Amino acid sequence: MPLDWDTRLKIALGAARGIARIHVENGGKLVHGNIKSSNIFLNTKQYGSVSDLGLATISSSLALPISRAAGYRAPEVTDTRKAAQPSDVYSFGVVLLELLTGKSPIHTTGGDEIIHLVRWVHSVVREEWTAEVFDLELMRYPNIEEEMVEMLQIAMSCVVRMPDQRPKMSEVVKMIENVRQIDGEPYSSSGNQAEQLKLSQHDSGNSPSTPSYFPRGSE
Repeated sequence: MPLDWDTRLKIALGAARGIARIHVENGGKLVHGNIKSSNIFLNTKQYGSVSDLGLATISSSLALPISRAAGYRAPEVTDTRKAAQPSDVYSFGVVLLELLTGKSPIHTTGGDEIIHLVRWVHSVVREEWTAEVFDLELMRYPNIEEEMVEMLQIAMSCVVRMPDQRPKMSEVVKMIENVRQIDGEPYSSSGNQAEQLKLSQHDSGNSPSTPSYFPRGSE
C-alpha cells in the first residue's frame, strides 16, 4: 500500500533522528554504514526506526549485489570501501529521494537501461523539471508542494559528491523538523524494536520502480 505524505515525513524524521543519535555515540565516532530503505522500520507511531547497526563492519569485505547496495553507496565508499558518517548522510539522502520519487536507487527502464536515482534526479532538477521528480501517488494530496520541494532540497544537500560539503545528521534533523512540526512527542528512533512494518522495495520481488510498503511478519 502506498504511503501518504504525512507518513513519509514521519519515516524521514524518525530515521534521521536515529542516525543522528548513532553518530553521537562512541565519542561521536560511530558509523552505521548500511543505511538503506530495507533497514528502516516503522514504530508504533509510524516513525522510521533504523536497524542493522554494526552489521556493515562484519560484512564490509563482501561485495553486495548491485541492485541492493550500489545505489546507496557514497562515491568515496565505492572507491575506498570505508564508510564514515558523511557516507551515512549520503545514503540517507538516497532514502529521502526514494520517499519523494517512488523509485529505487538503481532501476532499469523498459529498454533495460540502468538508471541511477541520484543522477536522474540531478538531471531532472538541472533541466528545471522539478515536478517530474515526485511520486505520482503524492499528487493526490493538496497543499504539500512546498514541503516536497523543501524535502527535495534536503535530500540533494545530502547527496552532494564531496563528503565535507554534506550536512551533519543533526543538521538534517533540524532541517526536516523545520519543514513541518509533525509531533513533539519523544520516541525511540533507532533499533528494530519497532512495530513490525518494513519499508522495502528490494527484498520483496516487486517492481523496482515502485516501492512497496508491507507488514513485516514475525521472525
